[in-house]
Amino acid sequence: MWRHSLLAALLLVAILPISISAQSAAGPKKRSDRIIVAVRQVLDAQVAAWNRGDIEGFMAGYRRSEETVFVSGDSLTRGWQTVLARYKKNYDSREKMGTLTFSDLEITPIGSDAAIAIGRWHLQRAKDEPHGRFTLIFRKTRQGWRIVHDHTS
Repeated sequence: MWRHSLLAALLLVAILPISISAQSAAGPKKRSDRIIVAVRQVLDAQVAAWNRGDIEGFMAGYRRSEETVFVSGDSLTRGWQTVLARYKKNYDSREKMGTLTFSDLEITPIGSDAAIAIGRWHLQRAKDEPHGRFTLIFRKTRQGWRIVHDHTS
């Protein structure tokens, strides 16, 4: 009988560290998955807002801060309000806005409060189809996950 108890104790000692290791490895994976889902929800909401002609709704995905940065071509724009004004100036009609799609998304958490998203953007318009790539840096804020830096080409 004591052999069974000893064997059970030895198995417990051998299995317990493996179990703890598997649980701790699953913790970061689950957190990472939650971050990816949250960032994807922001991007999906941006596409939906854009496609209904709602630039301010699209801008809800950006952090409302003077530190928000938008880079495109040779232009650098700082501040949420300034980025909003840029979008309103460049896309002042539904024809100019077209229909937006994002594709080839790769979202990579870089900690518990930051993530990078890269992908492609495409506008379907009556006369042309502008497209390009983007790199976005997201931060977790009190309002949720928001873009703090956007580099679009």
